[in-house]
Amino acid sequence: MNNKKSRLAIIVPCYDEELLIKSTVETLLKLLDNLSQKDKISKDSYIYIVDDGSQDKTWEYTEELHRIYGERVRGRKFIRNYGCQKAQIAGLLGAREIGCDCAVSIDADLQQDENAIETFIGEFHKGADIVAGIRIDRKTDSFFKKYSALAFYKFMNILGVKIPASRSDFRLVSKRGLDILSQYNEEGLFLRVFFHEIGLKTTYVKFNVKPRAAGHSKFSFFALMSLALDGITSFSTAPLRIIAILGFLTMIGSFLLALEVFFEKYVLHCTTSGWATLVVLSAFFGGLQIFCIGIIGEYLGKTFQEVKKRPPYIIDKDLG
Repeated sequence: MNNKKSRLAIIVPCYDEELLIKSTVETLLKLLDNLSQKDKISKDSYIYIVDDGSQDKTWEYTEELHRIYGERVRGRKFIRNYGCQKAQIAGLLGAREIGCDCAVSIDADLQQDENAIETFIGEFHKGADIVAGIRIDRKTDSFFKKYSALAFYKFMNILGVKIPASRSDFRLVSKRGLDILSQYNEEGLFLRVFFHEIGLKTTYVKFNVKPRAAGHSKFSFFALMSLALDGITSFSTAPLRIIAILGFLTMIGSFLLALEVFFEKYVLHCTTSGWATLVVLSAFFGGLQIFCIGIIGEYLGKTFQEVKKRPPYIIDKDLG
């Protein structure tokens, strides 16, 4: 069992959140005070903000909050926007460097119910290394986002990556989990699958999703698609196997078609017809080939990114 007065770090990735950052920090500080008074966490627990290259005053407000609250509010700013996954990784590893017994990552808009953190801590004290948040519903999502997300999780499970549907980036990670994360230097690490795959003791906590208080989500359709693609190509080679199977089936189909043409011409002695069918099949298999080459290209591109060994992000400023 873990020490009940554990040091907690709350990781808050931000991108252009000047409208919310102050109220978010104040809400989370009240939560830390409440948990500390209940002797569930230590008084030196803190908030760790990661500014993912914001173009507004998010970092200025973060520095102001650091001056007011001192070491209770720390932060790190990227030199440019690198994406939510890298912001989370930077926050988790930054908290590990500063020191903590566990870390919770939560969105800056606090649509994820921050009160669930108390339950997270309870599960951590029972021995869980990973406490993953599961959304109760998707009422706040648009129709497209709701069903595309459900389709993504089903597709991931088909490809062999078994993660629960509606799993989010709202989670608690123990110091043991952070130590394991620090050993991975992959360019496109997808945390939802990573923490599921490493095999540490995991429990699940359901939470409500609240409406956003101000501003709008920074996740565009293309950002979500890129995130999904990273998740698939980082942890599954099943698409490559599917390509091999499609290639084999296409070869068999082509062989059968050749037999049919041979039979019509030399046995039935009739003129081969079906030019429209031939055109349609040519277009279909041509498109299929391009699609398969695209999938292979994604894996090749990911390999290209990894072998260069460039830093995953560049830190501009730090509030340790």
